[in-house]
Amino acid sequence: MIICSFISLGIGCLTMGHGVEGRNRPSAPLDSQAAAQVASTLQALATPSRLMILTQLRNGPLPVTDLAEAIGMEQSAVSHQLRVLRNLGLVVGDRAGRSIVYSLYDTHVAQLLDEAIYHSEHLHLGLSDRHPSAG
Repeated sequence: MIICSFISLGIGCLTMGHGVEGRNRPSAPLDSQAAAQVASTLQALATPSRLMILTQLRNGPLPVTDLAEAIGMEQSAVSHQLRVLRNLGLVVGDRAGRSIVYSLYDTHVAQLLDEAIYHSEHLHLGLSDRHPSAG
């Protein structure tokens, strides 16, 4: 099945399916340090402006000015959010002349974003892909 409801976010259609293919889910619970690191990453996705930035960068690298225009935010606000995202290891900035061009850190960030959007859409549609071991 393919979900296409989030086209307005610039994602396009997503093939439905959980998890990163070819990888096993962690079998052991997280320790407190790992849990804190994961929580910090997930907190970045808890802010609509950061999600808009990440979804725009999902389409390719952009300088701050173009990114601000694309998502309809002030350049200073976008710069602040990019600083937070960079500190969390979700985006990188590469100098190009007098400006910095931002992009997603790697494909894991895109996959994390895709899964978050997929899950939100799934909830909205009232669907579930319960794991066999889940009640």
